[in-house]
Amino acid sequence: MDAVSKNAENNPAQENSSADEKNSYPAIPEDALIIIPVRNMVLFPGMVVPITIAREKSLAAAQAAMRGDRQIGVVLQKNPETADPKLDDLYPVGTVGNILRYVATSSDAHHVVCQGEGRFRLKEILDGYPFLVARVEEIQGEPEDNAEIQARLLQLKQKALEVLQLIPEVPQELSDSINGVTSASLLSDLITGLMDLSPEEKQEILETSDLKNRLDRLLSLVNYRLEVLRVSRDIDEQTKNRLDDRHREALLREQLRTIQTQLGDIDDSSSEAAELAEKIENAKMPEEVKTHALKELNRFRNMSESSGEYSMLHTYLEWLTELPWAISSEDRTDIAEARKILDEDHYGLEKVKKRILEFLAVHKLNPEGKSPLLCFIGPPGVGKTSLGQSIAKATGREFVRVSMGGVHDEAEIRGHRRTYIGALPGNIIQAIRRAGTNNCVMLLDEVDKLGNGVHGDPSAALLEVLDPAQNSTFRDNYLAVPFDLSKVMFICTANNPDTIPGPLRDRLEMIQLPGYTEQEKTQIALRYLIKRQREENGLKPENCDITEGAIHDIIGNYTREAGVRNLERLIGSVFRNVAMKIAEGTEEKVTVDSAELPDILGAPIFESEIAMRSSMPGIATGLAWTPVGGDILFIEASRVAGNNRLILTGQLGDVMKESAQAALTLVKARATDLKINPELLDHSEIHVHVPAGAIPKDGPSAGVAMFLALSSVMMNKPIASDHAMTGEISLRGLVLPVGGIKEKVLAALRAGIKTVMLPARNKRDLDDIPEEARNQLKFVFLETVDDAIRSGLVHDDGKIDDENLNK
Repeated sequence: MDAVSKNAENNPAQENSSADEKNSYPAIPEDALIIIPVRNMVLFPGMVVPITIAREKSLAAAQAAMRGDRQIGVVLQKNPETADPKLDDLYPVGTVGNILRYVATSSDAHHVVCQGEGRFRLKEILDGYPFLVARVEEIQGEPEDNAEIQARLLQLKQKALEVLQLIPEVPQELSDSINGVTSASLLSDLITGLMDLSPEEKQEILETSDLKNRLDRLLSLVNYRLEVLRVSRDIDEQTKNRLDDRHREALLREQLRTIQTQLGDIDDSSSEAAELAEKIENAKMPEEVKTHALKELNRFRNMSESSGEYSMLHTYLEWLTELPWAISSEDRTDIAEARKILDEDHYGLEKVKKRILEFLAVHKLNPEGKSPLLCFIGPPGVGKTSLGQSIAKATGREFVRVSMGGVHDEAEIRGHRRTYIGALPGNIIQAIRRAGTNNCVMLLDEVDKLGNGVHGDPSAALLEVLDPAQNSTFRDNYLAVPFDLSKVMFICTANNPDTIPGPLRDRLEMIQLPGYTEQEKTQIALRYLIKRQREENGLKPENCDITEGAIHDIIGNYTREAGVRNLERLIGSVFRNVAMKIAEGTEEKVTVDSAELPDILGAPIFESEIAMRSSMPGIATGLAWTPVGGDILFIEASRVAGNNRLILTGQLGDVMKESAQAALTLVKARATDLKINPELLDHSEIHVHVPAGAIPKDGPSAGVAMFLALSSVMMNKPIASDHAMTGEISLRGLVLPVGGIKEKVLAALRAGIKTVMLPARNKRDLDDIPEEARNQLKFVFLETVDDAIRSGLVHDDGKIDDENLNK
């Protein structure tokens, strides 16, 4: 080998050194080199690089080369983990190097500054040396004077200088040195050594002996790097004007993403887009929806993370994929089981239960049919919501409740369009997502309390939701794709059907839930409320109990409501009082009776004021309907000397004022029949007052009570204290029918009334009144006001005319 032999000839001291070496190992042949294996770096001819050596054999090799003033062979090993590489562990081509400087440190690793000189090929490893020694073959360079090599030289030099211009803070000397290189082989080695390539890529170029192929390969790599730098510069120019120092991290992420996009190097398997794509495939959407979702997903893939629409589109796609497009719970409607569940969960309500069972039976026989939409109408606390839960339980469906009270924006039903910040689907789609199935039981609670604001009419939006002919293609503004609501079982609740908008009310089948009688409340308390409140307050049956008599007293003296909500609240108060005693250790078992109630709940809230108020002429007990159930209403009339004037107080509405005026006119017209002195009417000032003056009152149903109160005060005869009445009157003296009979009768029963006077044309409404209530009351049916006079006024002998009395 010329390079090695020449080195030996120019170093006469080498023979003496070799002679010394023979004492420990054989002399190194002239065609052999001391080999130093290296990890993760490649030495090229013409380059000066530092090499860190730490292995024992490599240290011995470097020191032997320094003592003998010999060249070394730097060879890349294939596996960096190999501690003692052999011939097969090394790449076949390496670089001859001259050691310019050897630096020993206090640590185990030493440093060698080495200058590459030429290529060689490994032939065999020689044995007998404490380090690697190998016979090598020098790889001769090719002539560079042909046109193809020179053309590639100029092209490579031009591209290399362009790369240096795109790299910031590159020394000018480097550009000058590259520009001054005239050898194609030397330039290729210099540029390859400077480029940010993997050791394997550099080794590939080192092993390419054909200069033309080497230059072509290097030109390809330089062009690739030049394109990357250009794209990086464009990215930087596009983003640096929009982002400041606080967004530095976002800048780096955007650059990385754009580079990967340009190079086609994005790993979809770990990206959010890939996860969304998988969810779309698994969601089993209708074909129209899936096509739309994939289109939006493609937009999402090409969108920058810093874009304001990025997170919005991500949220939208999550909503699309999380909706139960094809998820249905098994519908297992069993009528016998449904009857059992309804009886277990609710006491009484026989007609309501019967209608629900009919509804479920029809649904079972014709699942695809368009069944009516049920709307439970009744005062608070009578079990409207729990009936919906029982229907869901009986059918095996999921139950979700959507509150309609106070909803005044159409977007709360249909959703907001995605153009708005913070847009979301409407309450209907949100409830479907919560349920997780597309055939849930959805309770639309308090539909009578829908508002109507400047943002549209929410009741109009409900028309499509509740119409079986339209809701199979319900389109939420946020989703912008149709969702099938036809499988959802909708149930509505309301307190007052009159405030439900007409078109919406037309789609609903109203099922009235009356208030409970005292006996029904007692049974509900004994069967459900006591057990529930005992558990909620941490008590057990052996710790506490409430007697049936105490329940009766709570119902009669502390609550006067149509439902049982306040009753349950008071039972809870009793149990909390007991829980405190047991927690303190003063009691182990407590049975609460009627005698203990005043100490726990205070003095009775309600008392019978009928006898006190009705013991004098001019006081009538009327019956009123309210959205929370029926109630009694006292009409008080008084006469003083005056000039034939009517005074009305008690915050009466226009219709009620007109009823009072009609009643007074009717009294005047019948003054002779009633044995009232006409002159007395002309010189009297009549004052009609309805107590609880802070509460607005209106409606025509107090006409009979007004007439009786005026007749009573003018005739100076009291009205029977245990009678209550309702009915509208006409100027002909007819008693006209009114509504809310069921609620009014139950209110009379709660108030201790014995006889209820009703319009004769309301007799058909008695069928709706629980049989228990009918058996405790007497009913008088009025055709005209004359019937009311005969049945309501107490005569001088203290009796009343009961010829119209019906039990």
